[in-house]
Amino acid sequence: MDERLLAERLITYDTSTLDGLRAAAGFVKGWLGSRDIDVADREHGGLPVILAEVGAPPGAETPTVVLHGHLDVVPGRPEQFHPRLEGDRLVGRGAYDMKGALAGMMCALRDVAGQRDVRVRFMCVPDEESDEVDDRSTDALVRAGLGGDFAITGEPTDLHIGVQAKGVLAFRIVVGGRSAHGSTPWLGDNAVLKAIDAFRTIESLPFSRESSELFDRPSINLARILGGDALNKVPDACVLDVDIRYLPEQDPGDLLAEVRSIPDVEVVRTFIRAPVLVSARDPHVEALRQAVGGSVEGEVLSVGRDGASDAVSFVEAGVPAVEFGPRGGGHHGPEEWVSVSSLVRYREALSAFVHALPAERGPGLRAIGGDR
Repeated sequence: MDERLLAERLITYDTSTLDGLRAAAGFVKGWLGSRDIDVADREHGGLPVILAEVGAPPGAETPTVVLHGHLDVVPGRPEQFHPRLEGDRLVGRGAYDMKGALAGMMCALRDVAGQRDVRVRFMCVPDEESDEVDDRSTDALVRAGLGGDFAITGEPTDLHIGVQAKGVLAFRIVVGGRSAHGSTPWLGDNAVLKAIDAFRTIESLPFSRESSELFDRPSINLARILGGDALNKVPDACVLDVDIRYLPEQDPGDLLAEVRSIPDVEVVRTFIRAPVLVSARDPHVEALRQAVGGSVEGEVLSVGRDGASDAVSFVEAGVPAVEFGPRGGGHHGPEEWVSVSSLVRYREALSAFVHALPAERGPGLRAIGGDR
């Protein structure tokens, strides 16, 4: 089974559901096991996790590379789980984010199984797309010692290497008002209207106009608004959930201070997830860039990711991690697709990267810090 057929099979599972996740995880485990790959499964929060290792045996003084992917997808229409081929495009829910990459990683794992110079750990998780922010499986796996020297997560990057990703600052604010009868709104103070004004103010705060080398601005999204409890009443309270993806150089504490400076706004809940910032001079990154080779035009490092991913779980544990995935488009949209030809190049690049790493750990394989 090549990477295209494998991607098609993975797309057929509706992994926005628990049953679909379990069925897909069983297929992944069976596919790897039937190819004599040492594979194990476990659960996290009732969801299936698949782990596999090939290459250098445990205890060997060799580098460990993690190939990390997720099985879960955002919900889609039933027809999106029936993949179709349109020229070079494989269309279906999760094709680009990230079952195409997952298929490429599984095939690459088989390709490098015979070498003994690098330990390659495959990590397939079920909750990257989850709203759960405090107990994610990748965090737990890394805490349990299943990190490595370098990690690649197969998020969509069009065969470029993502060395930076924005951080996440999500918060809930409450805006107060004064109730009145709906027939006399001028006697009240409409909290919903005030909340909308508050969000427009957030969009214009000083931090929103900042930029960096790889990002032209932060991302600010009004994710949810809850206000009003009766048709004939002026609402006296409104709740906003705001999702800000801040630049790697920005301080989320400073951003929150700017938000709190808005009159009549109370921040009642926050969630912060660190940005990803990996040195382009890290030797693993350079080795991956060489492995990608002629697959893309131009500089393959010059990618900043607007969205967050599980790469930060590794980075926070001191493991350099990048996002690297095949070409495609429309992820989370109605016509999501991945390029079939890029799946071939993606698989080849992963295999070439593993084969190119030195057999023993040394100064040339140590992660280094510093600016890009």
